Amino acid sequence: MAFYQLSRSQKIPASVTEVWEFISAPANLSRITPPDMGFLTTSDNSSEKMYPGMIITYKVSPLFGIKLNWMTEITHVVENEYFVDEQRISPYALWHHQHRLKEIEGGVLMTDLVTYRPPFGIIGALANLLVIRKKLQQIFDYRTEAVEGIFGSL
Repeated sequence: MAFYQLSRSQKIPASVTEVWEFISAPANLSRITPPDMGFLTTSDNSSEKMYPGMIITYKVSPLFGIKLNWMTEITHVVENEYFVDEQRISPYALWHHQHRLKEIEGGVLMTDLVTYRPPFGIIGALANLLVIRKKLQQIFDYRTEAVEGIFGSL
């Protein structure tokens, strides 16, 4: 079955440490997720510092207002450089999300690379074409605006 990728980069006028402290705190995810997704962290560890093996659980309504459980594991962490979250329970057959930071003149280049595969084979591929990809783009458009609202833009 097909795999898909979504890549986004954003220049942020802040230090790597400031951006890292924000993006690596699970409690901040709700601040950069569209309100209509009803995002709620359900695990008790969302205020902890991120570490490899950390499990974080959420409730989220990605499509049509349907509440779903989502569980991610933080699989890789290199402080101030990158971390990876992978789904363990989610509506996707595969979800692998890299969050990378790179110091640039005047701030930080933040890059997200999401590799995903919808469930249900050909039906999932069709859903990706019609709905899922557009929804993911909207989510990351919102994140870009939310991060600009917090840190400004370059």
